Amino acid sequence: MLVKTYGSAVQGINSTTITIEVDVSKGINFFMVGLPDSAVKESHHRIDTALKHIGLKIPGKRIVVNMAPADIRKEGSAYDLPIAVGILAASEQINAPSINEYIIMGELSLDGSVQPIKGALPIAIQARKEGFKGFILPADNAREAAVVNNLDVYGIENIKQVIDFFNGDIELEKVEVNTRDEFFSRLNEYDFDFSDVKGQENIKRAFEVAAAGGHNLIMIGPPGAGKTMLAKRLPGILPPPSLHEALETTKIHSVAGKLGKNASLIPVRPFRSPHHTISDVALVGGGSFPQPGEISLAHNGVLFLDELPEFKRTVLEVLRQPLEDRVVTVSRARFSIEFPASFMLVASMNPCPCGFYNHPEKDCVCGAGIVQKYLNKISGPLLDRIDIHIEVTPVPFRELSELKPSEKSEKIRERVIKAREIQESRYKENEGIYCNAQISTKILREVCRIDNAGSLLLKTAMERLDLSARAYDRILKVSRTIADLEGSDDIKSEHLAEAIHYRSLDRESWAA
Repeated sequence: MLVKTYGSAVQGINSTTITIEVDVSKGINFFMVGLPDSAVKESHHRIDTALKHIGLKIPGKRIVVNMAPADIRKEGSAYDLPIAVGILAASEQINAPSINEYIIMGELSLDGSVQPIKGALPIAIQARKEGFKGFILPADNAREAAVVNNLDVYGIENIKQVIDFFNGDIELEKVEVNTRDEFFSRLNEYDFDFSDVKGQENIKRAFEVAAAGGHNLIMIGPPGAGKTMLAKRLPGILPPPSLHEALETTKIHSVAGKLGKNASLIPVRPFRSPHHTISDVALVGGGSFPQPGEISLAHNGVLFLDELPEFKRTVLEVLRQPLEDRVVTVSRARFSIEFPASFMLVASMNPCPCGFYNHPEKDCVCGAGIVQKYLNKISGPLLDRIDIHIEVTPVPFRELSELKPSEKSEKIRERVIKAREIQESRYKENEGIYCNAQISTKILREVCRIDNAGSLLLKTAMERLDLSARAYDRILKVSRTIADLEGSDDIKSEHLAEAIHYRSLDRESWAA
């Protein structure tokens, strides 16, 4: 007897429905075809033992399992459950006339219980798109899949529940999640607030400007100045994500298996902080079976690279293309996969190996040329993609001991949202552009016009401060954002002056 069950294969952050055809006929042997990997082939042994524990068995006949389309590689152990149910239905050990109305996924343990899977959300989205009635999957992933409406989602603990459900012996309880309530109730759940930071008002201002324009930012300062503490608070002042952005972020984390048990929607912007020993593949994504990297996990959020010069140069260089294109393409001989990577880059670094170059109180012990050699670990093209360079100095004791409360992230966020709304209105005719950091040189010339006084100020600054040529466009973009924060249609001299202040590393004499 031939029976069809349905599973799904995740490719990138999307899924493809897999038809699992099971034929049980006279003879003996077990065949599995359709480009399965080793984990899928090993399912025979897991299924056999799991069925024995619930009083059933794989029939001693000729069994052929075909997984179509046959040209897509099937990976992982999540096909155990649909294969097992297909074998039982094809051998008439269960009566399952409605089996073709459901997507079924789950890894089987030897005792018949089901283990969590990766990519439940994109699978559920595809199942609804193709008109399936429901999705049967491990209970740990049920809330994640239930984010998708108009699809019956059933979370199960073991294969016995699935068998009894198709036999009509039990009714499985639907898992329901009100996506909008889930989204809006947790929209402002951030652990860190700028009100915790004493002093550093100029750095907070730089973060506000960066958040308002979507600008990449690098901090240069000695150990203990508060660089990491400040970076962790950036997501709390970014505009809240839209429901579409939250779903997209959740899809990526679902595919990577980063959601955890009983998780559903991610309603806040992600903050990723990989260690400096990370490999280039782990950062941008890839591998034998391509998975999203840290830059994709930071999509719609913040990627924080602490101690930037300590990262391997090859790792930093692979960031250049994603920073421009906001997408990562992983190419293999037979296929190509795209992972979204629209993130804000925030980096921090010491000014020199000892950490005390330009320190107001401590002396730098680095030898001649060492500071410049240390800075040269970061290439010019990468620095060219970072709009704001800010020096961080230690907070004096009198500011640390002040009881006066600092401004809350909520207040800063309100100003950032207003500035972003101005930018969205300005660029509504330009597809894919939502903030000042994304504009091209052509658009820059149109929206960043300056008067004669501003032009003279910029010319003087570039000559006296020895600013490099690449600083010119960045200064204009940042000054446009500063003007937006003030609600000004024109870029004024004070806006340019502040933007010039944010180009520390472009000063040719900085590390002299």
